Amino acid sequence: MISIKDYFLQIIASGVVILLLVVAKYISKKLIKKYTQLMNKSELRALQMKQIMNILLNILFVFIITFIWGLDPHNLLLGLSSIFAVIGVAMFAQWSILSNITAGIIMFFSAPYGVGDRVRLIDKDLPIKATIENIHTFYTHIRTDENELIAIPNNLFLQKIVSVIKEKDANL
Repeated sequence: MISIKDYFLQIIASGVVILLLVVAKYISKKLIKKYTQLMNKSELRALQMKQIMNILLNILFVFIITFIWGLDPHNLLLGLSSIFAVIGVAMFAQWSILSNITAGIIMFFSAPYGVGDRVRLIDKDLPIKATIENIHTFYTHIRTDENELIAIPNNLFLQKIVSVIKEKDANL
């Protein structure tokens, strides 16, 4: 008969990992909030970053728990290779979705422009002067002077040369 004593260490370790997960989520939420305020980022973008961090922390949590409860490393490698094969095929078919999410994260943390900024997209085929309305997970919405709303995939927006227009340059 199986008793709690047989799994006491796993139960304690699982409890510690759950506690660490809660603390890590709290700390990441506070850091993102502080960064959002410091860098004057949109609250909607902060919410999206919090959701992405929660997903990543949950995935890490699942992996740690499987090791605590004694998943055989050979079986784990076999399972992971199968999962990665499926994910690889899915990424090949949907690579732009992941690249848009990644570009959105990069734009949140390091782009010199943000929501409300007037920008000029320097493109030889279609130069655009507009105001950034919102930066979503997959698309950046900009509004032109003609009141046209344009949704540009984040990975393409990140690849463009973007010039931030200052107030004194607005009439150029």
